[in-house]
Amino acid sequence: MALRPGDELRQELIALFAAGAGPGAELTEERFGALALRVFEHQFALNRPYGAYCRKRALTPATVDDWRRIPAVPTAAFKEVALVAGDASAARVVFRTSGTTRGMERRGAHHLLDPALYHASLLAAFEACVLPDGARPALLSLIPSPAEVPDSSLSHMAGVLLERLGIAGSGWFSRAGSLDHAGLATALRRHEREGTPACLLGTSFAFVHWLDALQAQGERFALPPGSRLMDTGGYKGRSRDVDPGEMRRAYAERLGIPASHQVNEYGMTELLSQYYDAALRDLVLDGPGEPRRKIGPPWLRALVTDPETLEPLPEGATGILRHVDLANLDSVLAVQTEDLGTDVGDGFLLLGRAPGATPRGCSIAADLLLGALRDSPP
Repeated sequence: MALRPGDELRQELIALFAAGAGPGAELTEERFGALALRVFEHQFALNRPYGAYCRKRALTPATVDDWRRIPAVPTAAFKEVALVAGDASAARVVFRTSGTTRGMERRGAHHLLDPALYHASLLAAFEACVLPDGARPALLSLIPSPAEVPDSSLSHMAGVLLERLGIAGSGWFSRAGSLDHAGLATALRRHEREGTPACLLGTSFAFVHWLDALQAQGERFALPPGSRLMDTGGYKGRSRDVDPGEMRRAYAERLGIPASHQVNEYGMTELLSQYYDAALRDLVLDGPGEPRRKIGPPWLRALVTDPETLEPLPEGATGILRHVDLANLDSVLAVQTEDLGTDVGDGFLLLGRAPGATPRGCSIAADLLLGALRDSPP
């Protein structure tokens, strides 16, 4: 069978990811840069909207020689056009963002021609940050299964984790849009009796609701040592926002899981790799570390950029985050967010969304993309 465009690069990246994201799996700056420029060249050639956008900005493979200068698209761009390096109709998987006030038809879409690259990246990063001690606990998911939400990247991720890493006793505890409180309680009591650790997976939103219910019922668990949880997203309850420190205390009080084994994940539909709290990895490798920063696998890099110009800022400055993800081979590897962050050592502190209107730099980038599409119709 003839190779498709990008197949050799895809296999090289899969092999890189499969080598893992833990200690000893470093990716040098030189090699990361070289791979990023190759991915950029591939996307410039095959992703028509992105290629037009790059030409509009006068940033092409002929003029860009540093991965930091690869043109980034704002996350909102995924709502406007199919950003796929190839034929969108050939995508084997399409992930969609959650509905917005603009309507379900304006949901962003991320097309994957081949999900193997995504699977290799997510497994390596999860094992490095959530299972850095080599543990294999049962995975108990508060996230809906991919059968229920087939276009959710988070549900797909949880499905891959349960399929590849789940042991006996792993399972789903969100059904038809509701948490199975009784089934989850039964499973956790079994882990208490048998002394076997569990790993809970869920959105922070789901955990807040569940912990509220446990508090109202006066119920708590004492999960065995080695138990842990991964939550994803911010801490928003039914009628209030919850301070992360308060949430960590609630996890410890209601579930018996110490703060060191609570790992918050930071990801998005527009990225195929994920960042995680470094707390558990730090504990396993070097003892407790501070601060509780976000780290990613070696093939995912974050830049803190100026909200006005989108230019990278000096180390230690606060700005809006741009992510460069080699796993995004089938779309656009450089994604500009509206999330605030600050560089800290080998990671960054996530400070939430930029307040107020869309940052000027993101608005300009979105306007340039739409202008490029008008100037270069199919």
